[in-house]
Amino acid sequence: MQPSTTNSATSAIDCQNSAIGDAPLNPGVASTTRRRDFLRTAAACASFALPLGRSYATTFDHAHLNWSGLLKRHVVLLRGGQASQVRYGGFAADRSTLKAYLSALSGVTSEAFAGFSMPQRQAFLINAYNAFTVELILTRYPDLASIKDLGSLFSNPWKPKWIPLLGGKVSLDDIEHVMLRKRGVYDDPRVHFAVNCASIACPMLREEAFVATRLDAQMDEQTTRFMSDRTRNRFDEAGGRLLLSRIFDWYGDDFKRGDRGIASLQAFAGLHAELLSDSPSVRERIRSGRFDISFLDYDWSLNDVRR
Repeated sequence: MQPSTTNSATSAIDCQNSAIGDAPLNPGVASTTRRRDFLRTAAACASFALPLGRSYATTFDHAHLNWSGLLKRHVVLLRGGQASQVRYGGFAADRSTLKAYLSALSGVTSEAFAGFSMPQRQAFLINAYNAFTVELILTRYPDLASIKDLGSLFSNPWKPKWIPLLGGKVSLDDIEHVMLRKRGVYDDPRVHFAVNCASIACPMLREEAFVATRLDAQMDEQTTRFMSDRTRNRFDEAGGRLLLSRIFDWYGDDFKRGDRGIASLQAFAGLHAELLSDSPSVRERIRSGRFDISFLDYDWSLNDVRR
């Protein structure tokens, strides 16, 4: 729920009028009672002197505690933390808590967001994407097998602008592609391992919220987890080629621009050679870049624990 600027403005005007009406016309002869009432009114209205955005900037919970609590209860780690599944039934039971968190996100104005640090903004957007994706799933759960079931013949579930955020209505695509991937802002290809599309082949939904104070370490860990999962990324020794997640096909350009020192998919793979194979010779080959790349099929099945 967005903060109501109309109500805030009306309240501020009411305070102003009340203060004027209570102000003693001649302070030298004003009664003690009227002077006390005037001071009480002025104090009560002082909060309206602060810009609305600044209020949200100082009160928003950058620890994202409500979201973290939900994730810790309803995300199940698999394969030693390489992947996860989600207890959507548990989220449904805790939906009031989820909606309270979504309302807190929606209550942040664009002015307040501009006052956040860069890591705070990035963490805010990643968490918003993941939390609103869970909410989207719950609109039809348990009667769906994939997030794609929420789309239509003419649209996919990432296109509709239904999310109240930063003073407007945005889509999941807007959060990911217009905000998080916008050139010259964050320029961080690791975001692809942080946002979760509620699907088996998608990088795991993290079991805690992303927070500005640990964001870099969290993003690194998400990358390591995804690259070490041989169901998603591995070297095919028989074929002599690297088999990568389809994500690297769709968003390959993000790994070719030199962001964070990553200039090519081969170079990115080389940084994670030890995760892609157990063979010392194959690891060396991956580091050298002497290989072709193929992309694996993408499993859009819902990442639900019930599977």
